[in-house]
Amino acid sequence: MSDRDTAAITRYQTGGNPRLSFSQDVKNEILRRKIQRPCCTQAAAYAVACFGKYFDDRGVVLQTEHEGIANLARKLYERCGIQGTVLPKERSSGTVYEFSVKDPEEVRKMLELFGHTGRETALRIRPECFVCRDCVSHFLSTAFLCCGTATDPEKGYTLEFLSTRYHVSRQLEAILSEHDFRPHRTLRKGANVVYIKASDQIEDLLTFMGAGGAAMRVMEQRMYNDMRNRTNRLSNCETANLGKSVQAAVQVQMAIRTLQEAGALETLPEQLRETARLRMEYPDLTLARLAEKFDPPVSKAGLSHRFKRIQEAARRLEAAGKTAPRPAEKVNQ
Repeated sequence: MSDRDTAAITRYQTGGNPRLSFSQDVKNEILRRKIQRPCCTQAAAYAVACFGKYFDDRGVVLQTEHEGIANLARKLYERCGIQGTVLPKERSSGTVYEFSVKDPEEVRKMLELFGHTGRETALRIRPECFVCRDCVSHFLSTAFLCCGTATDPEKGYTLEFLSTRYHVSRQLEAILSEHDFRPHRTLRKGANVVYIKASDQIEDLLTFMGAGGAAMRVMEQRMYNDMRNRTNRLSNCETANLGKSVQAAVQVQMAIRTLQEAGALETLPEQLRETARLRMEYPDLTLARLAEKFDPPVSKAGLSHRFKRIQEAARRLEAAGKTAPRPAEKVNQ
């Protein structure tokens, strides 16, 4: 195989971009999906008409940067008995592949197949084109090929369908809702956007569209993110608790030093003197570990109570020092 042939295959697989995006991964997986029933083939071909560049009595045109999508559209229409063509067109941004049905006789057959006149003032999706549940699945997957995007799950969770047709977008939103998905719709730079942002809904929709591998990738990333967030929350909680413990230990040691400097530590009961001694001897131990150093060991609650009594004694001592009268100054004789 020549380098030129290898490059051509790469362009085919990636839609012209040698670095696969998540959207391209999804589309490549959908392209490998087999369509068994004639009704499902017709539903998929109908999606090309509804989400292509235009669909009316002039025919149908779909433009895509992915050669595989254009070729799939041509094969779908051939299986429906309608002949179309695929032409590459060079643009400043790269090659665009245009699938089209423009021959008047082929256009007539297409409009008859889909139940349209081609002169509708506003295009609307005809539910009669869906015979079975799989028809809807193939319609949605082909619609995604034509106008869909999906955010890399490492960066976020969003799956979108973009269309310039208002009524088609509203009906697409309704179809997704009828199949237990929870879509939203908005307007962005003149385009109607039907989107889903919940990761579990994206997983289900990708699976429904035949992109189970991509759905598994979203699920794995969601599980990883959940685990990372849970770990971060625990770590932050432990850090906060550690900070509080350190602050409490420092405050107790300051109270003990205050009593020592004033010579008041020896006036405390034996239990409090022992508590002060062990605290100063093991300044870095946690409350639970320090409680084990006593003979016999004390409970955390009991040790915390002793610390509070030591701090209270230090506060009383400081308060007494502030309120004591100052000695009279000597008067020069």
